Amino acid sequence: MQLQYKLLLHKEDDDRYTVTVPALPGCITYGNNIDHAISMAKEAIELYIEELKSRNE
Repeated sequence: MQLQYKLLLHKEDDDRYTVTVPALPGCITYGNNIDHAISMAKEAIELYIEELKSRNE
């Protein structure tokens, strides 16, 4: 099963991007550019889901 999540990207003053995943509270990551930020978000989501599974949530 493949899940899809909305990402919110915010460009910082130093031209990096902060990414939040609204459906996953506290799931926040950063990237040096948009592509890197999206890649980091995918990894953060996977880790977030793994943690939820480990807690049987």
